[in-house]
Amino acid sequence: MPSPTPSLLLLAALALAPFAASAQDAKPDPLPAWEQLSPAQRELLIAPVRDRWNREPDRRLQFMEFAKRWQSMPQPQRERARHGMQRWEEMSPAQRDEARAVFHAVHGMDKDARAAFMANWRQMSASQRADWVKAHPAPERREDH
Repeated sequence: MPSPTPSLLLLAALALAPFAASAQDAKPDPLPAWEQLSPAQRELLIAPVRDRWNREPDRRLQFMEFAKRWQSMPQPQRERARHGMQRWEEMSPAQRDEARAVFHAVHGMDKDARAAFMANWRQMSASQRADWVKAHPAPERREDH
């Protein structure tokens, strides 16, 4: 499975960043419904998705499948996904490499095996984890993500 990458949702979230900054004011105004956005605001939100769509035609099917999955997700699952994307963005390159390696290792494990792996992982020191990641790197990432 490909390593976790920013998605269309992440691009949309980044496009919303200017709106989110104003939401940190003392008395934030609620953001308007789509129909109430100005054409410039709508363009700001859509442009990153359009640019990526045009730049990566071989991934358009993947983008559409992601959008369909996102639409069908229950709200709590969407919130977990947003939280995970935010955590990913805040990680250093070394932390991302570690996360990719762990993800690759546990992907496909059953629940019990994954729990055992993670319990062992939490017991490791930072240097033991670094050694493990060097010995078990995730597959090379594609640079177009």
